[in-house]
Amino acid sequence: MQWADEGIVLGVRRHSESAVVLELMTAAHGRHLGLVRGGRSRRMQPVLQPGNRVSAAWRARLDEHLGTYTVEPLQHHAARLYGSAVGLYGLQAMAAHLRLLPERDSHPRLFDMTALLVEHFEEPEKALELFLRFELMLLDEMGFGLDLRQCAATGTTEELIYVSPKSGRAVNREAGAPWASKLLPLPGFLRESQRRADRAAMQDAATLLIHFFERDIHGPRGKPPGPERQSFLEAAFQAIGAHQTL
Repeated sequence: MQWADEGIVLGVRRHSESAVVLELMTAAHGRHLGLVRGGRSRRMQPVLQPGNRVSAAWRARLDEHLGTYTVEPLQHHAARLYGSAVGLYGLQAMAAHLRLLPERDSHPRLFDMTALLVEHFEEPEKALELFLRFELMLLDEMGFGLDLRQCAATGTTEELIYVSPKSGRAVNREAGAPWASKLLPLPGFLRESQRRADRAAMQDAATLLIHFFERDIHGPRGKPPGPERQSFLEAAFQAIGAHQTL
């Protein structure tokens, strides 16, 4: 069994004196682990840092085996991202989310969004908006997507400003007015890819998305969300606020 693909490094763990188990988010093979012999060497350690983009060849005798990776660097992102809290926490939050996926399930859209996030983690406002879009996509890829196309009550597509916390469907202004206090706000940028998000919209999006992550993914697994997401949000919002006051 063998294949070659591109991947984003999510993490490594020590396997022996010289080897590591490498975790990649790959373009065609999803989140995939493999052994890298000599992965703890001086030459390989800088290559196998989270956030780096690599070319990887995987080989195993049987498909269910861990297998081994041969890895070559394509883009070194880690060094520039580790210097900021937004970049560091962003990488950790992104990897934690991707670990919610079953291993070896192909998710090409998520790979493309992962690569885009890594490119922009140095820009706090852009990174935060992309991360929230990434979360929306992740819910969809895992089978818990929100239906934001039309109002759940009337079928209209105008003035969709709420989301039902039960159904995950959009609700328009008029239909939702009597229950506004029980509905979640729907930021317009989550519906329209061309719309930019302001700080308030991103705060609303963060609240909306964590509700469904906790209800549909973390809750059934009996594990609360880790601290990575909150650390990233705090660092990003703080960086945005500091930039806006300059």
